[in-house]
Amino acid sequence: MLIHPQFDPVAIYLGPLAVRWYGLMYLLGFAQFILLGRYRIKRHPEGAFTTSMLDDMLFFGVLGVILGGRLGYVLFYQPAHFLAHPLEIFAVWQGGMSFHGGFLGVITAMALLARKYKLPWLAVTDFIAPLVPLGLGAGRLGNFINAELWGRPTDVAWGMIFPHVDDLPRHPSQLYEFALEGLAFFALMWIYSAKPRPVAAVSGMFLIGYGVFRSFAEFYREPDNGFLGVLTLGISMGQWLSLPMIAAGAGMLVWAYRAQRSMPPGLEPADKPGKPNKPERKKGGRNLK
Repeated sequence: MLIHPQFDPVAIYLGPLAVRWYGLMYLLGFAQFILLGRYRIKRHPEGAFTTSMLDDMLFFGVLGVILGGRLGYVLFYQPAHFLAHPLEIFAVWQGGMSFHGGFLGVITAMALLARKYKLPWLAVTDFIAPLVPLGLGAGRLGNFINAELWGRPTDVAWGMIFPHVDDLPRHPSQLYEFALEGLAFFALMWIYSAKPRPVAAVSGMFLIGYGVFRSFAEFYREPDNGFLGVLTLGISMGQWLSLPMIAAGAGMLVWAYRAQRSMPPGLEPADKPGKPNKPERKKGGRNLK
């Protein structure tokens, strides 16, 4: 059986400052967001999005990820514990971030950004959706390095022992999630968004894709470090939170394509970015007024 390497969670010490691997994975996720976003803008210069807007997306998104992810973990997973120890809410270096909370934080942040630039909210979420999965994958690598969110006991040949947990071989579920939520999900979203889609379709596919991949991976992951366990109908908290995402995504896809078919020939949706709602540009440049 494999044994987890028990990495030092601190990548490097800069004097009194400890730079942790988990933090570096977040930085890697944010960096790839900028690189992929710039690539998409360069490939589609006729669109409503600019590099300055992308910088704002990152700033708003970072706030949404951190604030939403932490509050989601507090509210969804251990509300009683944090109610008794409220100061620990701010101890993010100890771990404890929720994707679903971060997701709610990001969509709220993107709503504020869409309002700032007078763009349709769903057009903004369509743009950022393909840029997210590789960042999720980087976060799962951080989970593996920290030896957290380990898998359920197994007898498969690649089972891994996490010495700080017990002597049982377990699924390296963090790597499963890296492959599914990171690599496979990125391929799905990048290919699907490569062709023109009706507004909200890419966002809907994101909800379905993440919900399905996360729900599948949860069958191999130890439920919530033991403080919640498996809930009603044998479903974990991660799966319960993913089911509404799948349902909402399916509804958005149906709505998006029906709206497209209902448009008269030769007309495009009024909320399509870069068309009637496209902000005016300054002469000789691409800055929005």
